[in-house]
Amino acid sequence: METRRRGNRGIEENTMAILDLSGFSKNSQHVNDDRIAFLEAVRSASIVPENGIPPTNKMFEAIFQILKDEKSLDLIMASYQLLNELDKRFPRVYISKTEKSKSPSPSTVSLELAVVKEAWSPFIFGVDVASGEREEANKKSGGSLDASAFLSLIQDLAKVADETKFEATETKFLRNMLLFQYLVSVLEGDFLPRNSVFTETMNWIHLRESLLNMLLVSRRISYKGLVKDCLSVLCEICHVHNGFSHETRYPENSSEGLLKSCDAALAIALPEVEKCTCIAVQKLLMITMELDLSKKKADMQGLTTRADGVRTPVVEIILDELTYNRDILSPFFQDFNEPKWKLEIVVQYFWKYIAKPSVRTRRSNGSTDNATFDGLLKCFSNGNSTKNITKKISPEVTQLLLAHGFQAFFVVIFPRFCRRHL
Repeated sequence: METRRRGNRGIEENTMAILDLSGFSKNSQHVNDDRIAFLEAVRSASIVPENGIPPTNKMFEAIFQILKDEKSLDLIMASYQLLNELDKRFPRVYISKTEKSKSPSPSTVSLELAVVKEAWSPFIFGVDVASGEREEANKKSGGSLDASAFLSLIQDLAKVADETKFEATETKFLRNMLLFQYLVSVLEGDFLPRNSVFTETMNWIHLRESLLNMLLVSRRISYKGLVKDCLSVLCEICHVHNGFSHETRYPENSSEGLLKSCDAALAIALPEVEKCTCIAVQKLLMITMELDLSKKKADMQGLTTRADGVRTPVVEIILDELTYNRDILSPFFQDFNEPKWKLEIVVQYFWKYIAKPSVRTRRSNGSTDNATFDGLLKCFSNGNSTKNITKKISPEVTQLLLAHGFQAFFVVIFPRFCRRHL
């Protein structure tokens, strides 16, 4: 172990010597070449060899700072790719399987969560400091982001996505999208193994300590505002990739101005980066929904405490937004394509307008067995019920929701058939 640490320190000294970290405000080719050389040196030491050595926290911080602050497209893309490769090679959280007995049967194998405590993270939570001290805290953490910085990043994406000018294609916009994608991948990589172990062991502490949960319970952000900004990004940026061209967001003859105002490589890269940003937004919403579902299970078994707080489920926030802002209804269902949760949102949307039984018991816990797509179709088999629903939400919205509901239902029930034919 000591030999490995000495090896890490040696690699750190050699690679960090390439960098001039004080020059991030500079924009010279010489500095860019040094940073490219640094990234290649890290890749050669950590990714290329079979038994590569993980970078030190200081090296991770330098790579992340390049992604966060650089203006060169080559450096932004290279640092983003390297960070993702390093996370796959050296995960911070993973599942280890241990045998309860010598029997090889699956029932005797237990899942245990392995967390690399000393691993670097792009997030820093639990530091409730005044705004004047925030920058100093970020410097000490190597540029890692707190909850408010993550929210600001999403707000910036939502703001630019709502613009109609092609200045939205500036390098900063692309850099912010890649930064957001990377941060979501970190949240997902931390959450999924924790949630799998929770499902197996019902140990709520694993999820309480997840980066996602710490982000959402932070007092530094508006949780509902975060979800609304995610919907704005989803319905503005992502709608371009569902039957609409870039001309819907950029003015006429913008392609010529685009190539004049920015690098051609940036113009070529932008559509794919936007598409991947849409996927990242959906991932963030979906893992939040999964966290809500697991928290509900923990609540019902008395595993949570007052310290866990009370948070409105993300599905309810989405339903409220879709109800009071009909303009985003069609774009949302076109862009949000995870069948399980799309079906859930469709059912819950209709269920707001369906007459409920007047008698409930405590065991019902506010739900009913009919709150399924099958139960929904039974309601539409009744003429009076159908009239009441369409009168409340309009025939057009009813048709839209049923179309997306059937599509999601078939994907959930017949996944193999849909993968082949849809």
